[in-house]
Amino acid sequence: MGRLDDKVAIITGGASGIGYRIVQSFKQEGATVIAADVNEEALEKLNEDNVHGLKLDVSSDEGWEKLVKHVDKKFGKIDILVNNAGITSEKPIDQVTYNDWEPLSKINSFGTMLGLKYVGSYMKKQQKGSIVNLSSVTAQVGMGLNSYSASKGAVRAISKAAASEFGHAGVRVNAVFPGIIRTPMSEGLESSSETLAQIEAMTPLQRIGEPEEVANAILFLASDEASFITGAELAIDGGYSAR
Repeated sequence: MGRLDDKVAIITGGASGIGYRIVQSFKQEGATVIAADVNEEALEKLNEDNVHGLKLDVSSDEGWEKLVKHVDKKFGKIDILVNNAGITSEKPIDQVTYNDWEPLSKINSFGTMLGLKYVGSYMKKQQKGSIVNLSSVTAQVGMGLNSYSASKGAVRAISKAAASEFGHAGVRVNAVFPGIIRTPMSEGLESSSETLAQIEAMTPLQRIGEPEEVANAILFLASDEASFITGAELAIDGGYSAR
């Protein structure tokens, strides 16, 4: 038996990187997975077995509303939401403009808020559910990536607030804080051997993380194994934030 048998899960940003690995992990553990992403071409390759690719702009009220209605009509419930979709920026503070700030806040912060608004409210009515939000180690420690850090700091605060608001309805909300993970978003860092060596040297486990290591932690929090865990913050950073 799988750890997510008979569960229906929505995973945003599910077409690549950490999101793709979460989709595969959930599928292997028996869940019916809705992989939501803006990349339609990548989503088409995911439509197999119990994985259903659906287009979603996470910053769109209308998009979220349609998604929830579609999933409810087709499957009759939503057990799990993983708010994973996000973008990044490495500009220092003295170079950040509103045009840099706005898309990061819109996708990373407001996109997570909309997931909580539509899926969280749905779960409140069904009196159960598990939500996992992806923040970042940069929301916990000073690490640069300034507008990105701010957007992920908002995710951290939103997660705490939602855990408090939804708990009485049997809905759990937790947040994970990945460090540097080997994904397309980290390719710029990995292309510089010097930068990568510095990051590894500052990480107690002396390496960067793999997508499946994040997926494994999210799988636990999403599953019934974590039935008494809500409002938690789990760092998946090789000990970087513990320094």
